[in-house]
Amino acid sequence: MVAAGIWRDYAMDFARDAASFCAFRRAAERPQARIEKRPALRGKQGMWTLFGEVGQMLKRGHDLSNVLSPLERKLLKIVED
Repeated sequence: MVAAGIWRDYAMDFARDAASFCAFRRAAERPQARIEKRPALRGKQGMWTLFGEVGQMLKRGHDLSNVLSPLERKLLKIVED
């Protein structure tokens, strides 16, 4: 999405208990989306979590492709003839 021009910048953070990927519309803002992997939650709700711009949890699951589905919908555009 950076190459498509939707996001301007991104950051990755690797902590002891979690890894996160943040995507920014502009470099001086809060992240538009944050994807977090917490292996400790693997047996519970799933280790992948998608957070929105203000920190709300948008989706959680065991499979990364299912968790990323709300972001992929933003790439789809309706084209009329």
